[in-house]
Amino acid sequence: MLLTSAEYLDSLRDARAVYLYGERVQDVTTHPAFRNAVRSIMRLYDTLHDPAQQELLTTVDAYGIRTHRFFAPSTSPQELLAAREAIAAWARLSYGFMGRTPEYKAAFMASLGANPEFYAPFHENALAWYKKFASRALFLNHVLVNPPVDRKKPIHEVADVFIHLVKERDDGIVVSGAKMLATGSAITHATFVAQNSSANLAKGQAEDFALVFIADMDTPGATLLCRNSYEYQALSPFDHPLSSRFDENDAVLLFDNAFIPWDNVLVYRDVEKANAFYRASGFFSCYNLQAGTRLGVKLDFMAGLFAKGIAANGTDEFRGVQVALGDVIGWRNLIWALTTTLCVDPQPGPGNSVIPKTEHAATLRLFSHRCWDEIHSIFETYLGGSPLVAPSSYKDLLNEDLRPLIERYYRGSDTSAEQRVKLFKLIWDAMGTEFGARHALYERNYSGNNEQIRLD
Repeated sequence: MLLTSAEYLDSLRDARAVYLYGERVQDVTTHPAFRNAVRSIMRLYDTLHDPAQQELLTTVDAYGIRTHRFFAPSTSPQELLAAREAIAAWARLSYGFMGRTPEYKAAFMASLGANPEFYAPFHENALAWYKKFASRALFLNHVLVNPPVDRKKPIHEVADVFIHLVKERDDGIVVSGAKMLATGSAITHATFVAQNSSANLAKGQAEDFALVFIADMDTPGATLLCRNSYEYQALSPFDHPLSSRFDENDAVLLFDNAFIPWDNVLVYRDVEKANAFYRASGFFSCYNLQAGTRLGVKLDFMAGLFAKGIAANGTDEFRGVQVALGDVIGWRNLIWALTTTLCVDPQPGPGNSVIPKTEHAATLRLFSHRCWDEIHSIFETYLGGSPLVAPSSYKDLLNEDLRPLIERYYRGSDTSAEQRVKLFKLIWDAMGTEFGARHALYERNYSGNNEQIRLD
């Protein structure tokens, strides 16, 4: 049965090694750096048990498992469209600002159900993991990228840093090394370890690096070293309405002689298969549907924010500003149109499944990579310093001496000072805070580096 929010919360209380600010986090569900993000994910699980949303969000797969629509392989354009709507419904709960919610890696999990044979001789593992994740809608993260060190060297020459086989045992394998970027990993159930699209493992030399496996987050010897927490730093939901709720903490995943049982192994010392995984498994085509839909939801939100911002400033009737709003809406329309194309013009997948065409997925990936920089530039150009000069905190509005001044001098065109301050704090959190800057970096790079996006 699909996880409830209470079961999800309880499932995170284990022995996972998460480090932040020099200390091991004892409980991610209560720690001020993670607890609100956990609650945001809980809302997703709540929707799966809402009778009013069950038809929208769930389906019964070929194995008789009721699961989220994107966890199950699609067999027609209509099913892809239905999966897109389920993705969008979840994305709207975070306004598109949580990119690695459970259905993101469902793009991979569904491929295990549709194409377990790709992982032969570990095909039984692949199918077993599909059924396990689909039946509960479990939360998976991934690490595909090697740390940026000694990039000029072949992968097999950087064994002191990159994940590799230490030894083989009768009951599994032992691995050591690091990978990134484990976005949201501290509040997930397991991590998927593989190679990205630029992998070029050398046959006859890099077999010990040619591994694809799944590791539970509480695996002994696995450590998450997290970046600074924007949720922890947020003053209040009034001052930081997005970062206080939707911070997906990024981390580096470190393995130090960590044991991985054979049941969790999908590719073992197979260079050709490890290099081919990103495209041949179907993951590439499917994840772009989730990513594009989530970005479309985010652009819906940003178009509305921009419209409200220019209205509050009284510039919404200026011709040039209207042109800029048209640009924002144009980007929004483009991304949504591309997700529609991914659904209605698919290619045959394994078995009787269909997946988005590779060329359509690559096109969406390219324009998604460019989109956020364009949107960011429009906000900076046409809103100017408005988001920057909001009062420092909600406490300023509670000050009896300041409140009359704020009411007078911070009012908007046809809106109160309090509403205008709230609006521009929201815009600043989306664009100008450290959380906002991280999102600019994320949208530009999460799907691959600048060159690889074009080469693929």
